Amino acid sequence: MIEDKNPQRTSIAQLGEFGLIDHLTKNFEINQASTIKGIGDDAAVLDFKDKKVVVSTDLLIEGVHFDLAYMPLKHLGYKAVTTNISDICAMNAKATQITVSIAVSNRFPLEALDELFAGINHAAKEYNVDVIGGDTTSSQKGLIISITAIGEADENEIVYRNGAKQTDLLVVTGDIGAAYMGLQVLEREKQVFQVNPNSQPDLDAYTYLIERQLKPEARKDVRTLFHALEIKPTSMIDISDGLSSEIMHLCKQSNVGCNLYEDKLPLDPQLISVCEEFDIDSTTVAINGGEDYELLFTIAMDDFEKIKANPNFSIIGHMTQESEGIHLVTRANTKIPLKARGWDSITE
Repeated sequence: MIEDKNPQRTSIAQLGEFGLIDHLTKNFEINQASTIKGIGDDAAVLDFKDKKVVVSTDLLIEGVHFDLAYMPLKHLGYKAVTTNISDICAMNAKATQITVSIAVSNRFPLEALDELFAGINHAAKEYNVDVIGGDTTSSQKGLIISITAIGEADENEIVYRNGAKQTDLLVVTGDIGAAYMGLQVLEREKQVFQVNPNSQPDLDAYTYLIERQLKPEARKDVRTLFHALEIKPTSMIDISDGLSSEIMHLCKQSNVGCNLYEDKLPLDPQLISVCEEFDIDSTTVAINGGEDYELLFTIAMDDFEKIKANPNFSIIGHMTQESEGIHLVTRANTKIPLKARGWDSITE
């Protein structure tokens, strides 16, 4: 495919704010029964009847949370939605609506925002959420995205971070660490490109890791699995900032300790081989990496039989008395105090 050196660039200023909003939101459809009024009035109107409403919001800033050197705008729009929906999934709730606000500088033409919103719309359809409002404004430099996700659940379904008990099993969905290594691969290729702009990266060996970084999925399926298995977790959190960090959140909120077992960590084979290539310890990546958007939860020991052979879940540890502390039990059976070395956007 020959690259178009003169792609169409429509200045956002030509449309004005209301014209821009109309343009960007014209393809959003309303599918949720709880959405009475979406975009087009001073506020959205929602009706959840006898359900409890859960709300989460997130801010993504260019240069802090994403790098457009390797993050396509369509993928960014998709990821911005899924990372917020992941927080709703972590409450054991069903996501129903989102709002989308952006601040954008004049270096972005209308076509760039069309790409971003195509990704947002794709995610909205994939997760069956209605886009019901938001805001657009100008930015002095870079792109800022703020998404608020709204969900619903029966009161007895909602799972908090503070319900873990001593002897509960610690369980994680999927595999962990891949998103972090995907980022390392992309950062390396960016540096190669800066030295030699004619170089073409060969990323075939890293497809899974890169997909986990650029197009993560929220685990909306887990709520259905819990229903089918007749399980309600005692506590739950999503893995956005790194496994160790999230374990410490659960322990602190629930007033318990934890033993995490190194040999139980679910690692994808591609992650292990790329860690060897980069000479990075795979356990370090798995417990500190972040951005996996898997769900970490605790269940009562009595529920062990219900999940022990389920391919969606890995039992990676158990909770203890608070006084025992929070430890990683290594393959050599030594106990190391677990430290939160995950992502911290305030200090990074």
